[in-house]
Amino acid sequence: MDSARQDPDAPASQGPGEALDASTDAAVVVSGDGVVVGWTRGAEALLGHRAAEMVGHRADHLLAMPRDPVRATGVAERCRSGMGWSGLVPVRHRDGRRIEVDLRVSASFRIGEGECFLISARPHRRQWTVGPTFLDGFLTRSPVGMAVLDLQLRYVWMNDTLEHLGGVPREHRLGRRLTELLPGMQAETIEGLMRKVLATGEPVIDYEYLGWSWADPHRRHAYSTSFFPLLGVDNSYTGVCYMVLDVTERWNARQLLSLVNEAGTTIGRSLDVMRTAQELADFAVPRFADFVIVDLLESVLSTEGHGAWLSDAGPAPAKPTMRRAGLSSVREGCPEAVARVGDRADFLPPPHDVHLLTNGEPVLIQVLDPTDDLWIAEEPARAESIRRYGLHSLISVPMRARNTALGLTTFVRSVNPISFQPDDVLLAREVVARAALCVDNARRYTREHTAAVTLQRSLLPHALTGGTALEVASSYLPADPSGGVGGDWFDVIQLSGARVGLVVGDVVGHGITAAATMGRLRTAVQTLADMEMPPDELLAHLDDLVLRLSEERTHERESDRSTTASFLGATCLYAVYDPVTRRCAMARAGHPPPVVVTPDGQFSFPELPAGPPLGLGGMAFETHEIELAENSLIGLYTDGLVEGGHYDMEVGMTRLGELLARSDPDLESLCSAAVRQLVPVPQPDDIALLLARTHTLGDDHVVSWEVPVDPAAVSDMRARATRVVEGWGLGELVMTTELIVSELVTNAIRYAEPPIRLRLLRDSRLTCEVADASSTAPRLRHARSMDEGGRGLFLVAQLTHRWGARHTPDGKVIWAEQEIP
Repeated sequence: MDSARQDPDAPASQGPGEALDASTDAAVVVSGDGVVVGWTRGAEALLGHRAAEMVGHRADHLLAMPRDPVRATGVAERCRSGMGWSGLVPVRHRDGRRIEVDLRVSASFRIGEGECFLISARPHRRQWTVGPTFLDGFLTRSPVGMAVLDLQLRYVWMNDTLEHLGGVPREHRLGRRLTELLPGMQAETIEGLMRKVLATGEPVIDYEYLGWSWADPHRRHAYSTSFFPLLGVDNSYTGVCYMVLDVTERWNARQLLSLVNEAGTTIGRSLDVMRTAQELADFAVPRFADFVIVDLLESVLSTEGHGAWLSDAGPAPAKPTMRRAGLSSVREGCPEAVARVGDRADFLPPPHDVHLLTNGEPVLIQVLDPTDDLWIAEEPARAESIRRYGLHSLISVPMRARNTALGLTTFVRSVNPISFQPDDVLLAREVVARAALCVDNARRYTREHTAAVTLQRSLLPHALTGGTALEVASSYLPADPSGGVGGDWFDVIQLSGARVGLVVGDVVGHGITAAATMGRLRTAVQTLADMEMPPDELLAHLDDLVLRLSEERTHERESDRSTTASFLGATCLYAVYDPVTRRCAMARAGHPPPVVVTPDGQFSFPELPAGPPLGLGGMAFETHEIELAENSLIGLYTDGLVEGGHYDMEVGMTRLGELLARSDPDLESLCSAAVRQLVPVPQPDDIALLLARTHTLGDDHVVSWEVPVDPAAVSDMRARATRVVEGWGLGELVMTTELIVSELVTNAIRYAEPPIRLRLLRDSRLTCEVADASSTAPRLRHARSMDEGGRGLFLVAQLTHRWGARHTPDGKVIWAEQEIP
C-alpha cells in the first residue's frame, strides 16, 4: 500500500525500519511555510543537492508526485498536534531519477520565532515476498517427505518426495489412511502418535522406526518422522502435518557400531577356544544370520607347537585341516549342519582354496544356487543342505589375528528372506575380527597355561611310597581352580636304615613363580636329606638357599628398575621316622605343627619349637623327637587347610584332628574326605595334606651285634650275617652279603674307633650297617694296578643298590643296600 496516500489522522506507522539505526538517514529542517532551513550531508548523498543549493529554497520541487495541498495541510496539522508522521514517498534526485524513500516528519518545534519540522528519509527496500507458486514448488520438491492429514488421519496433501518414499501414487493416497496403504510401515504406531499430537498439541520430533515400502519391497529401510498439529483461524486443530526422512544409512551405521560393541562384551568371556567360538555363533543367531558355523584350524586347538599358521609362513596344504568349533541355528538341533561340533570340517566356499584363510577377503554370495556345478562337484552334501533347508545367502569371513590364520566363520540366511548385502560384510568382518582376537588370546593362554601346568605338576611327586615303614596318602588342592600348582609342596623321601623323611612346605604366593621356587626348594630338600642331615641342620641349609634366592630376585628387580619388595618367604616342616626305634625327629620353620593320632583315636599337636620362616636368616632351628606307637597316624599340612574365612587356625586344627581320628583303614579315602570337609569351596590359598600311618620293624626284621676290635672277629661277623640272611630266605644274597660285611667290618676295625656295631635290616631291601665312634667318613677311590688295597668300597658300590654314610651324635654309620630278588 502507498503510505503517501494514507489518512493523515492515522497513527504513525511503526514499521521495522524504526528498529534500525537512523544515524545515516538524510535529514532536512523545513520551516512552516515549506522553506529549507537546514540540509545535511546525508540529504546531499541521497538526493545529490548541496546545502548551498537548497537552504533558503522551497522543498516542494523535490517531490516526484503531484502536489496535494489538502494532504500536506493534514500532515502539518498532525505534526503540530505533537504526533509525528511516516510514510512511503517518491522523491526526485538531482539527476532526475525517482527514488522511493521512507519519510518521517517530526512533531513541530520552534527555532527562534519560526515553526519548523525535521524531515528524515532513507531509501526504501522492498521486502521479499513468497508467492503461492513459489511456495508450492518448494513444498513439492523438498528432499523431506511431507504430508497433511485431516482430523480423521486421511491424506489431504502430500509432496512428491513422500510419494517416492512410499511407492504409492498420490491419487491412491489422498482421502485414505496410512493403515490402509502401508501395513508394513508400522502404520498403527504412527497413527497412534498422530492422535497423541492432536490430543495434546505437543509435536513429536525425530521418531525413528524400521519398515518396508512399495518403493523398495526387498529391503528394510529406517525412517525418521516428525509430527505437529495444524491450527485454523480460530486456533482449533484442523489436521496434522508430518515430515519423514529416509535415514537407513545412518541407522545401519549405528546398528553396526552397536552390534560390534555388543560383540565385544558378549564374545570372549572365557579363555577357552571352543567356548569362544560357540559364543561367536550364538551371538550372530538370530541377530545377523539364521545359521552360523565356526571352523578352526586343528593346529589352533592343539596345545603343542606354535598352534596356528602364520600368513607368511610359506606354502600351505591345498585343503586345510579344521575342526567344527561353534555351531548355531534358528532351527532346533542345527539340522542344516553337515558336521557337528568337534568333527573334522574342511569347508571352504567354492571355488576358494586355503589361501582364503591366509590372505583372502570375506566372501559374499548373495544368492546360493544348490544346482551350481561347483557346489555339486566340491560340496555335494552341503549343496543338498542348501536345497533342503532353503539356504539362500552366505558370507564367509576368514578368522585372522596378529598375522595368524585361525579358521573360517560362515554366516547363512534361510528364514530371513533378505539376502546379505555388501554393508553386511562390513558388520561380519568387524564381529569376526573381535572374535578372532579373543580366540587367539584363548589359544595363547591355553598353550602357555598347559605348559605351565605341565611344568608345575612335574615339580610334585608323582608317586609316594613309605616302604615298609610308612603307609602314605596325600591330597593337593591348588588355589587356581583350572589345575595349576602353587607354592605348596610335600614329599616322602626314602632314607638309609629303613627310615623315611616326610616334608611339607609353603612358598609365599601362587602361580608359576611360586611353583618354580617350590621346585627348587623341593630339590634342595631331597639333596640335603640324601646327605643324611638331621632336621634342624637341613632347615638351616634350606634357610641359606632361600636367602640366596631372595638376593637373586633383588638383583633382577634392580636391573628392571622395579621397587616391588624382593623378599621371598617360605615355611617348612621336616620329619624323619625310624621304624626300628619308632622315634620321629622333626623340626619346623614357621610351619604349623603336625597332627598325631594314636591307634586308639586320640589326636594331639606336638609342641615343637616354632622356628623362624625360611628366608629371615640368623636364627637357629631345633629338632624335637617323639615316640610313635605302631599304627599311629601323623599328618603334615599347609595353613590353607586349617585357615578358613570364618574361623581361626586353632579351630581349623581341631577340626582336622577330629576328622583324622575317625577309624578308616583306607588312608586315601580318609585324606580326601578330610580335605573335602575342611575346604568345601575354593579357597584363595593352596592346600596340601600328607598322611602317614606308622609301622614297626620288629626283631624278626632287625639283628645287631657288637664287633670286637680284633681282625679275627671279621669271620665271625661274616658267619653270623650269613646265617641270618639264609634264615630270612635270601639265599641269593649270601655271597654279596659276606663280601659287604667283610669289607665294612674290616674297615671299621682298621680305621674307626670303638664301639663298633653290625646291624642287618630286612624291609623292602636288605641293609647292612656298621656303626662306629669315628666322625671320619670313607670315600670311594680307584686303586692303581700295583696297590694292595683300596678296592673294597669300590666292590661294595658295584654289588649294592646304593651305599653311603650318615653321621650320628655318637659317630657315624656306613650302610649298604641290596635289592631283594
